[in-house]
Amino acid sequence: MDQRTRYRPRIADVAREAGVSKTAVSFAFNRPSRLAPATALRIRTVAENLGYRPDPVARMLTQRRTWTLGVMTPQALAVVFSNPFFAMFSEGVALAAEHEGYALDFVSPLRGSLTRAIERAMVDGVIAVGVAPDSAEVRQLRASRIPVVMIDSSPLTDMATIEIDDESGAFLAAKHLVELGHRDILIVGIESTPATPPAPDGIGGRRLRGYQRGLALAGIDTTSANSVVGSSTVEGGIAALRRSWEDGLRPTAALVMSDAMAIGVLRAARDVGLSVPEDLSVVGFDDIEMSRHTCPPLTTVHQPIRIKGQTAVRMLLSMIDGGDGHPAPVVLQTRLIVRHSTARPRDGDARR
Repeated sequence: MDQRTRYRPRIADVAREAGVSKTAVSFAFNRPSRLAPATALRIRTVAENLGYRPDPVARMLTQRRTWTLGVMTPQALAVVFSNPFFAMFSEGVALAAEHEGYALDFVSPLRGSLTRAIERAMVDGVIAVGVAPDSAEVRQLRASRIPVVMIDSSPLTDMATIEIDDESGAFLAAKHLVELGHRDILIVGIESTPATPPAPDGIGGRRLRGYQRGLALAGIDTTSANSVVGSSTVEGGIAALRRSWEDGLRPTAALVMSDAMAIGVLRAARDVGLSVPEDLSVVGFDDIEMSRHTCPPLTTVHQPIRIKGQTAVRMLLSMIDGGDGHPAPVVLQTRLIVRHSTARPRDGDARR
């Protein structure tokens, strides 16, 4: 058996073989600028030949960094990873983080407690997705002086935030349906959770205001507009439309606050015998990859999901590096993408 398989080389072995101190070996891996380039290269070559690898914990303590960024969500990973929006956002985060040499740690509730999960997370900063800014978890991070970037939350002047222009995007969606002639429109909203209570400045509140502004163009009484809520998943959209159908609602169009839910609405519409867009026009929100491949392709509000993830990493790293303790809030723009899930209502249905 090879000796290296039975004995793990230590820093002292490298130092003895290279004829340097253990401090010099540490510098070669953690602070090579402290050594002559030739010396650092020689030490690392000796280490490679011996099969030596630095202790990651010791290295972290030396550098005072974990070289890991946390992505915190209030939902279990099994739930968020099934959401196409989160997959696209995480892709953007990963692209930017890996480019800068950082790993990712996804932080979700541990045995039902997000606070307990945070206590175990060894990260240099956190990207908090869909978490209320005044939550116990965010207060815990701030008390620990861990840099935090808030995504899709209520904007706070003293926190780093990235959001999209939800209200303008929702306004364009509602305006589109109104201009097609729809008057009986169902709003499918995202239900709140303990970690994301309803708030006027949250995603749901901003999008609802946009819908209301658009519907007001046609004189539609938004205070009594038909609405239903569900989880921001395909299953949530299915359940929401079925519930509204069982309640006797017969809209000609639906404004849906997420594409995942909108895909569920398309499925549920077929299940109850409706054709899209002939019987029911549907507009989603997000423009996930799948939205262009649904049957029919989904009209939706586009937001730059991957760019949002990349921007979050850049903002967080600027805080970690001490270059920007209070970065200005970032608002990303939206636009309406018209595909084939919307059309004029059938003759006689516009005033239903």
